[in-house]
Amino acid sequence: MTEAQAAGGAASEGRGRPAPPARLQAVLFDMDGVVTDTARAHAAAWQRLFDEYLGQRAGRRGEAFRPFDPRHDYRRYVDGKPRLDGVRSFLEARGIELPEGDADDGPEQETVCGLGKRKDGYFQSWLEENRVRAYPGTLSLIGALHRAGVRTAVFSASRNAEAVLRNAGVLGLFEARVDGGDLARLGLPGKPDPAMLLEAARRLDAAPGRAAVVEDAIAGVEAGAAGGFALVIGVARGDHGDALRAAGAHLVVHDLSELRLCPDGGLAVKTLADLPAVWEREDEIRQRLAGRTPAVFLDYDGTLTPIVEDHTRALLAADMRAALEALARRAAVVVVSGRDLARLRELVGLESVWYAGSHGFEVAGPGDAGVRLEKGAEFLAELDAAERALRERLADVAGHSIERKKFSIAVHYRQVAEGDVGRLRQSLERTLAGHPGLRLGHGKKVFEIRPDIDWNKGEAVLWILQHLGLDRPDALPLYVGDDITDEDAFQALAGHGLCIAVRHGESRATAADYAVADTREVKRLLALLSGLVPGGVEA
Repeated sequence: MTEAQAAGGAASEGRGRPAPPARLQAVLFDMDGVVTDTARAHAAAWQRLFDEYLGQRAGRRGEAFRPFDPRHDYRRYVDGKPRLDGVRSFLEARGIELPEGDADDGPEQETVCGLGKRKDGYFQSWLEENRVRAYPGTLSLIGALHRAGVRTAVFSASRNAEAVLRNAGVLGLFEARVDGGDLARLGLPGKPDPAMLLEAARRLDAAPGRAAVVEDAIAGVEAGAAGGFALVIGVARGDHGDALRAAGAHLVVHDLSELRLCPDGGLAVKTLADLPAVWEREDEIRQRLAGRTPAVFLDYDGTLTPIVEDHTRALLAADMRAALEALARRAAVVVVSGRDLARLRELVGLESVWYAGSHGFEVAGPGDAGVRLEKGAEFLAELDAAERALRERLADVAGHSIERKKFSIAVHYRQVAEGDVGRLRQSLERTLAGHPGLRLGHGKKVFEIRPDIDWNKGEAVLWILQHLGLDRPDALPLYVGDDITDEDAFQALAGHGLCIAVRHGESRATAADYAVADTREVKRLLALLSGLVPGGVEA
């Protein structure tokens, strides 16, 4: 088992897929989960609908109540489908038959149409009270496509598509839109039928064999494959990459910032090996920094310190500490790590920098009286229980090391035999099955168990930028990191930050813009940045 397989897979090509033609005429984007971050809102609305209905039904019948699973049930039965198809699909899976009803049914009626109307009301309430976020990586890719003359369209089974796109400020980005209203007006079937996608391609005068489809839903990927599109790209923001490949995706990525537009007009997965070295693009970096206020974010292990077999011996060298201190006199500097906040501060030993420990679950500003943030404190008891179970289950797996942090549990397997890594992962998954409030993440030769909330290094970086007042056009965030967990920050800063990966000879998929070879080059980069910041002197 490779490290990528052990870690749950990475951006990759589908197995046995024919290579698409090079130059694309058009790219068609699904809305929810690809362009806009509304998947959680939809999942919450579906969960509220079905839990409410199933609870009432179970009470009437004296049956056990089995709630809607906002992850697995959402993805399998309702994601990407027209609302009424989603109602039918989930109820059928539970063996429940309801009358169809009609469009005049109110949300209180126990019909397919009534439940669909109730779900729509829950989603509309969310939309009125919240701002929809567009994914930075998607916006960056769309900009590159437009500059290359590739046409774009957006599609959605939702009748609320226009309102969602307007709320997110991206309604004008697309030359064509096909939504739930069009499906009803034209009598088109929903996904997994390809009719909606074919209509979007027709409106762009693009042949399916010269167009790409970007989808995060299994039903949407199936539609793209059935429609004969040249390239079907699956976006696996969760852990369903294998399911997207099985449904027909040619490429699977975690975020569209992991794609690059090729010189021949095609799209491909961007890897660490593809990235230009910082030293080849110094003039470009100077131009991006000119007249802007920088904020520099740096990972610790593998970035500020070399990768070592024993994680307890990753100590910061004196010359690297001096380079950090010099830069911190001229710009905001933040050290971001999976390590506990207290341990991270001890290792770095500088009062002039910000710290984000436990993958951003703990944040502290400079000095003892600095700003503090904690996320996920309500999960501490569950982490304690999971840690106890893991120590018992993994007792016979030689070479592993469990590192308990305040807001996460790291299971290091760098010294575990290759043949035992799969068994170790299975033990982790069995443990997590009993702790639904936790989720499994991964880094280099380490599994991480963390609270299952929408928070990571990327979210922490955005929070710090906002707190510093640097979430503005004349500021430039720079993030330097080597780990898989740093990809969350690269994705959050796509298109408006400067993201630099530390290669260490690897060639995995990445959302970064540039690369340095190793920790020594990170120190050289810090010296370069110190000189480029106003008032600095280049080394």
